[in-house]
This record gives sequence, structure tokens and C-alpha cells, in this order.
Amino acid sequence: MRTEQKHKLATLRRWRIRKKLHGTKERPRMSVCFTNKNIHVQFIDDQTGVTLAAASTASKSSPDYEKLAANALSAKTLGTFAAQAAIGKGIKEVIFDRGGARYHGKVKALADAAREAGLKF
Repeated sequence: MRTEQKHKLATLRRWRIRKKLHGTKERPRMSVCFTNKNIHVQFIDDQTGVTLAAASTASKSSPDYEKLAANALSAKTLGTFAAQAAIGKGIKEVIFDRGGARYHGKVKALADAAREAGLKF
């Protein structure tokens, strides 16, 4: 399959998922983005278009940020850290936006760690 076709299918998958999810202030959207080197998590209120809290493997506030990468072990650590950041801002329930990625591996590890840390999906 050509690279352009893969990108087109990934974009369509992302849009299909995104049109069903809408975050509010009480229950924001937990958006997850995986790059080749980092993992980014944002808690977004779509009604006002504001990011309420965020966590990333690239941010210096995350624990052991030098050792974190885009793998399942780092996803567990970041899931716990992101949940603590969200709970610190008063967020208890979220809508999980996996960003077009399949729910296994890194995505599942991050979601499970966030659930264990106290977030409700």
C-alpha cells in the first residue's frame, strides 16, 4: 500500500472517531498523540476550545523525562502522571480519544494506568 493511501486512511479513521467524541468542562476529552519519539496527552474542553491539563514524555515536569520514550513502559508512567495532573485540576471523568490508533499495546497501557490512578472513562 502506498504511503499516501495509508495517511489518507489514517486521517479518515481519526475523523470518524473524532466526530463521535465531544468533551465538556465536567467531562473533557483525553486526547492521546503518539509520535515516533514521544507521547502527548491533553485534557480538552471542546465547548470553549481550551486545554485544561496536559502531560508529555518531552515535558521536564514528568518524572524521569530523560528515560521516557514512545513505548508501552513509558505509556504506563505517563498515564499515571497524566491522571494525577488531571485530578489535580479537578477532573475525575474523561472521554478517551485514542487518535485513530488501535486500542492495544501503548494505547491500552496508557489507558489502564490512567484508570488505576483514579480517572473514570
